[in-house]
Order: sequence, then structure tokens, then C-alpha cells
Amino acid sequence: MTPLPLFRIAPVSLSRRVIAGALMAAMIGGSPIAAWAQAAAPTPAPAAQPATPAKPGTPTQIGATDSSNIVPVGDLSAIPAPTLAARAWITIDVNSGQVLAASNPDQKVEPASLTKIMTAYVVFNALDEKRITLDQQVPVSEHAWRTGGSRMFIEPRKPVTVEELLQGVIVQSGNDASVALAEAVGGSETAFAALMNQEAERLGMKNTHFMNATGLPDPQHMTSVRDLATIATHLIIDHPDYFHFYKQKSFTYNKISQSNRNRLLWADPSVDGMKTGHTDSAGYCLVATALRGDRRVLTVLVGTDSEATRAEESLKILNWSFQNFDTVKLFDKAQPGIDARVWEGKVETVKLGPPAPVWIAVPRGKTADVKPVAERTDPLVAPLEKGQKVGTLRLTLDNKTLRVEPLVVQEPVERAGFFGRMVDTVKRWFN
Repeated sequence: MTPLPLFRIAPVSLSRRVIAGALMAAMIGGSPIAAWAQAAAPTPAPAAQPATPAKPGTPTQIGATDSSNIVPVGDLSAIPAPTLAARAWITIDVNSGQVLAASNPDQKVEPASLTKIMTAYVVFNALDEKRITLDQQVPVSEHAWRTGGSRMFIEPRKPVTVEELLQGVIVQSGNDASVALAEAVGGSETAFAALMNQEAERLGMKNTHFMNATGLPDPQHMTSVRDLATIATHLIIDHPDYFHFYKQKSFTYNKISQSNRNRLLWADPSVDGMKTGHTDSAGYCLVATALRGDRRVLTVLVGTDSEATRAEESLKILNWSFQNFDTVKLFDKAQPGIDARVWEGKVETVKLGPPAPVWIAVPRGKTADVKPVAERTDPLVAPLEKGQKVGTLRLTLDNKTLRVEPLVVQEPVERAGFFGRMVDTVKRWFN
């Protein structure tokens, strides 16, 4: 494990006589030097496929396992997270995708109407793929009309558009609207639930299984606050064009006006989403998100005892998350990468770094203490392709891993000619 500043490897100075003698021997068939170069030279790692840069804020770290040795950055904060009156909760720095703190993040819980975040996500996918349009009229089935619980009050044979149904799902939490959209996209609610589970698997939501599009109770309809944070963060990042629905305070359909149940939209102007949920067995639940400056934080709480409690506790953990952490960007154009020695190439050094700029959350005032540590292929032997993965970059604080990123080649390096390769072979021999 090598600290990034030590990537520079100084070339060994050799006399022309030594190099010339070695090259002459190497050009004689069956020479000891040729045999040594083939048998003893370190074998470069096979060329990896270029790493695909993640979108800024992609929540790759939310579902990180203990095998990555990633710790919640809140564990390193001098100000501990507040105690919350909730069955389970989690707070996420959306810019970096890091978990700031959590309690029972992987405990299986009922999502109630937080289910509708995935319902909307699948519908947004269908919109992006042009399988449906916002102004498309949707027929209302008997099944959708009769769905119990919170309602938008759609009716059979009365026109309703996809856009209206989305507001019915997001603002009014309408179960009838959820079923109507599920049938429009999937053909049936059962088929749509299969699409929801397919997305959950793709996004790494390991504790989630959906049985319906509404969140109505079912013994097999379960999730966790970590999984809910994953889908909510993906919705924010993957579908920014539709996120504005989540800050809408009211919606009127069929001459019936209903207010958004998220009290934080009125309590804090920085809050611009996201979704409430409640059943007798699940308790009062809330996914909340706020944007302050260029930082976005998202929280998930489940199992509180009232609407007031879920709002108060969500605001408490949102404020703690903003007040006690900084989010910084590393390895952008101002920090283009680290020089590393490359052998048998047309150039002697190559820049290494993550495939895209990296956001990282740290306890307030600790930015300068972040240390990059690399595990990489050594020696690096040309040819090297741009984007080729050559190792792993860990960003650490107080010897704890906060984030793990691939370490890739930032510019291609062509293989040197025969003479240049032989010079480097001898240099490596004496190195």
C-alpha cells in the first residue's frame, strides 16, 4: 500500500558502457540477459477494461459492504449524531454518496408509501425511454379505482394524464394513481412489481422486495432504510428533470385539493422533497432531502409515532448533517493526477487518478487531513490505455477508509521501440 505522493519512482542512472554491453548481449540469440528478461521481469497486470466514470454523486458508497472497510464518516466526527425517536434511520451526503450516520440501516422494515419512490423511478425510466409521455392519457381500471388507502380520486372513463397521475402519486400519495401508472407501464400491477424488483436488484438493494406499487401492507413487501436511501438518491441523480414534483406543496384533481404531507416543505426553505409514508404497522416514515449551497443531504426515518415526530426528527438529523461536515471535490482539473513511472513506453511517466472527480464528506475542518492511499500494479509496463484500471485508491482519515475508487491511467502510453524497451529492461534489472 503506497501513499500517492510516493508514486514518483526515480530512474536508475546507468553508464553508457553498462547499457551498451547489456544491449549487445540481449541482441545475441539465447543470451543470459534475454532469458532473464523473459523469466524474471515482473509480468504486467492484464489490461483491464476502461473504468466507467460514475456520475457525480452516484451513490456507490451507500451500499458498500464491510469488505471494503468503509466506515461512516460520522464515526470520526467529534459531535456524535443525535438520538432519534425512530425504529431505523440513515443520513446520506448525496454529493459523495457517503453514509454520514445510521441506526439499524439494514433492518428489514415496511416501507409503506415510501414504496412510491421506486414506483415513480420506474415510471421516470419509462418516460426517458419514450415508452410513455407526460401528456399521454391513461385508462383507469376498476382495480385502480377501488384501491384503498390514500387516494387521488381518479374515476373510470374520466381522462387523466401521466403527469397528473405522477402528481397524484408524489404530492397526494394516491394509491389509486400508483396502480393506474403501474398498469400503464407494466400492463398489470403484478408485472410492474416485477419491474420494481428488477430495478432494486440492479441498484444493489439487498434487503428489498416489492409486492405492489402502493406500499399497502404485505408480509413479503419489505425494505431497509439503506435501500430506501439508495433508490431516493438514484432518483435525484438519474431523473433531475422530474424531481421538481417532490417540492410541490399541493395538487388539485377532480376538484379535490390535497396538500403534500411533508411538513418540512413549510418548515425549512432548503427542503425540496421527498416522500412520506404511514401504516399502522410501519409507523410514520419520511424520506427528506435539502439543498444548502451546493451540498445536498438526504435522510430516511421509519417507525416514528406521529407526523410531528417524523418531521422534527428528520429536521434534527438534517441540521446535524449540514452543520458538522464539509463536502469537498478532489482530483478535478486543479488536481489532474499523480505522476507514476512507466516502463518500456514512449514516455517515462504517466498520470494516475480516479476516472472522474471525487466528492468526499469529512468532519468539519478535517479536509486537510484526508490522505490518499493506493494499491496498484508495480511496475507499470507499456502499452497502457486511457481509463485502464491499475489499482485502487482509498481516501482515508485517521487511518479509516472513507471512500474507495478505482485508480486508472489518465492518458494512453504507447510501447517504445526495441532499443527503448531494452534500455528499460536493463534499468529495471539494476533498479
